[in-house]
Order: sequence, then structure tokens, then C-alpha cells
Amino acid sequence: MINILKELEEQRWDDHRYYHQSRINQSLHLVSALSFLTAYFYLAVNPMISAFMGWGVAMVTRQIGHFFFEPHDYDNVNRVSHSYKEQIKVGYNLKRKVVLLSIWGLSPVILWMTPGFFGLVQAQTSWNGYLYNLSLIWIALGMAALLFRTFQLFFIRDVTTGLIWLLKIITDPLNDIRMYYRSPFYLMRGQLIDPMDDLDPPQSERTEAENAHY
Repeated sequence: MINILKELEEQRWDDHRYYHQSRINQSLHLVSALSFLTAYFYLAVNPMISAFMGWGVAMVTRQIGHFFFEPHDYDNVNRVSHSYKEQIKVGYNLKRKVVLLSIWGLSPVILWMTPGFFGLVQAQTSWNGYLYNLSLIWIALGMAALLFRTFQLFFIRDVTTGLIWLLKIITDPLNDIRMYYRSPFYLMRGQLIDPMDDLDPPQSERTEAENAHY
């Protein structure tokens, strides 16, 4: 159990120092985290609210931060290139996210053209029925994306890494609130990039070769 918690914190810390240096991105992750918690709550109460909060608000704000505000040049803090970080990333890198978001963006069009969504949902004729089916598809897509990457990690890394990554993703909203609740205040002061003063010095001195096991 101690090793599991240690690796979980390691994945979280690497995620923070590698991919959350922008204060705007951190602030958007705070919005995303609160939205995801709302989506979790409504999952068993109202799937439509859950799906639209999870994908339409939480996921969109989260990825806007990664695509448009996070630095994509050489990382002087960790002394690694952006391409290297994309290569070693445990979860979805930007290329994989483009594929996932493309599927998400096309799903409303496909459902509109094929009301039964190839027999996966019961065809609806009303607008409310369409939105309900769309919410079910989005929830299923989210779960499928999590399971796909988890099982993929089983083979390209190991079972433990995959399961810990899944646990990390599920609990990310709570961790993001803990990590980034002060980010909007730093942003209002004009600090666009986190100086990473809390970065462990030995980690900041690692080279790409020394980080290869992440």
C-alpha cells in the first residue's frame, strides 16, 4: 500500500511539474475540478447534467489550458524537451487527446444522422431524447477512454502503473483543488508561469536520460 501511494504521488507530481506550469492552465484545472465533482454527483441523479458538465465544461476547460496556455517549448525547469515529455507521458498526450476530442466532437453529428447510434441506444425523436442519448454516449466514451488507456498501460508499462494512473485520473479533481486553489490569485497578480519554487532540487537537475523511467 505504501508503494502504491508513493507511485500515485509520483505520477501526480510529475504531472504537475511537467504539464501544469501555466497559472492560466492551473486556474482552468480548478474550474475543471469543480465541474468534474459536480458531474460525479449528478452521475447517478441526472446523466444529462453529468455528461454535459463532465465533457462540455470540465473537459473543455481542462484541455484549453493544455493546448493553448501551457508552454510547448523547451522546459528549462525540468531540463527536458516538449517532445520528450510527450513521449514519456503516462496518460493521454496532446496527439492522443486530439483523437479523443475529435471522437467527442463528431459524436453529436453521428447521433443526429443515426438516431440509434448503430443500435447502441434507443432511437429518439424528441430534442430531449436526443440530448439524453448523447449524454449516455459521452459517459460511455469517457469510461471507454479511461479503460482503454489503463489496459494499454498494462502492456506498455505494467499493471500497477495502469491501475495507479486510473486511480489518479478519478481522484484528480480533489488533487487539483488542493494544488491549484491559489492559482487564480497568483494570476490576478500577473504571474503567468508558476516559478515551481516547490520543485524538489534533485528532480529539477535530472536530465532526459535520468528521467527515462517515468
